[in-house]
Amino acid sequence: MTTKAAFAPEEWTVVLEGPPTAGMIVITAAHGGTFRESIAMSKAYTEARAEHGESELLDEIVAAKPKVDHTRYHSPEELRDNGLGHLRDAIALLESKATAEERDDYRHFVLTLANKVASAHREHGQDVSPAEAEAIQQITAALGTTGS
Repeated sequence: MTTKAAFAPEEWTVVLEGPPTAGMIVITAAHGGTFRESIAMSKAYTEARAEHGESELLDEIVAAKPKVDHTRYHSPEELRDNGLGHLRDAIALLESKATAEERDDYRHFVLTLANKVASAHREHGQDVSPAEAEAIQQITAALGTTGS
């Protein structure tokens, strides 16, 4: 089992920031619903905490308060581009330090969180807007997966 101890502090920060970064990419993909979408992100962490014990690595990730330094980005596009790079960096770290199952658990958590955020607010009569769906596809690609 991989734990926080396997990572240098700056590496652990990259891994921790991956899930909320994915959520912020979805939140900023379309206008409206920011409050509901932020609550959905928080609920995704709460639900993952309830599954405690299935993955020690994921347990440590979801035990931390989700945070992202959104002040360093000046536009949704900059957040998306840098955030997708950030997700690729997190996966690269996990590739080198975690088991295949732990990487899959991480990917699943990130995609579950992104989908919960996207479906938290109906936009133009749709559960998930085209912009949010595109953001999820980009997140999926950054995570190196083929689907959610």
